[in-house]
Amino acid sequence: MGIESVSRRVVKTIVATSLFALVAAPAATQQNQQVFPPIARYTVDAGTMSGMAAMAGGGMSAMAMMRGGPPSAAHELYLRIGSTRSPTGAPTAGHFMPAGAQLGESVDLVTPTPRPSEEHRPEGELPTGRLLIYWGCGPHAGAGQPVVIDFAKVARGQIPPGLYMNAMHVPGEWEITQANSTTYGEWPNARDNKAVRPGSSLLGAHRIASSYAPEINFTLAQDFMPALNARTAEQPGGSIMLNWNGLAPATGYYAWAFSAKSRGRGQPQELVWWASSAQQAFGGPLWTWLSPAAVRQLVQQRTVMPPSQTRCEIPAEFRQSAGTDPIMGSVYAYGPEQHFAYPPRPANVREPWRPDWTARVRFRSNTMFMVGMDMPGMSGGAGAGAAANGEGEQQQQPRKPRCRGLSGIAQRAAGLCE
Repeated sequence: MGIESVSRRVVKTIVATSLFALVAAPAATQQNQQVFPPIARYTVDAGTMSGMAAMAGGGMSAMAMMRGGPPSAAHELYLRIGSTRSPTGAPTAGHFMPAGAQLGESVDLVTPTPRPSEEHRPEGELPTGRLLIYWGCGPHAGAGQPVVIDFAKVARGQIPPGLYMNAMHVPGEWEITQANSTTYGEWPNARDNKAVRPGSSLLGAHRIASSYAPEINFTLAQDFMPALNARTAEQPGGSIMLNWNGLAPATGYYAWAFSAKSRGRGQPQELVWWASSAQQAFGGPLWTWLSPAAVRQLVQQRTVMPPSQTRCEIPAEFRQSAGTDPIMGSVYAYGPEQHFAYPPRPANVREPWRPDWTARVRFRSNTMFMVGMDMPGMSGGAGAGAAANGEGEQQQQPRKPRCRGLSGIAQRAAGLCE
């Protein structure tokens, strides 16, 4: 079994066992009112990427770098539709955008065909390498750190005793997938992957028409979040001070950093990982979009930093373990969320609710940094003007490379690979 396949298996195990469990009490109206599942569900996940994350977004931001300037802030947009109905003929769906989105009249939501697994597992080969886990803000790491995960031992079924075991569950959070839908569509996709311009706006009327769901209509009054700008400073005691600009729409912040030691030939020997949570909580839903309700609970648990916090000290022990190897990290700002449904939920709790469709729009902003390489203007400024003004033709969203090895765990979280 190769190191790449084992690393994927290990990170799945860690994500499934090292995060958190939340308990949420349903509202009184939900307790008493009979609610039927909608025919169709729709989700929009809108993000703002800055720093090195904007470079990964490609398009106009990458073009700015090629011209010699810092990358402008980039936008990311993920659309998903799931229906309980089968299509009339071939499955077709389109999201008709407001003009400010700069994506043309509409984008195609494509039903994907399953891809065969590309995973290769050589027989008799045991992986090598370790994963060192640190967590918490402060000049020094807390007791019990780091937790050391030896990949060869994990491959033999030996889970380290210091690994915090808990179920990953965020009540109220849900995703639309092909597995939980009779018919499913998504954008971007291989057929339609236009890049979202830095100057694009989601404000206005949206319409989703398909051959397998009721027509969905809603109007957005919330736009992409502002850009984050992270800066780092090495401290005399060996720690690293991480600062970022506060965003008014933010409901909470989460940060992580990693460094990968290589033994040559592209084979990482050791991955050193740190997360800002007060406990061992990294990956999983923390790398995606979270509702304000979920973030509030995570802030109470000290898994996510409150919206008033704009700095976090990375412990000296993490810096020492990383040595002279480059340290890359990211800061996430979770944002607002909007919900739409038709017909609207009845105010009378005795009246059942049978929605034709529901829609959810989530927002976030994230930046990626490298310690000791702060670039003013990473979150905007130089290079942004031409992109925002629509200079050049519409760019295609580039295909991201495949995530490989131990370092791929963190690169996937940053959106650098898939």
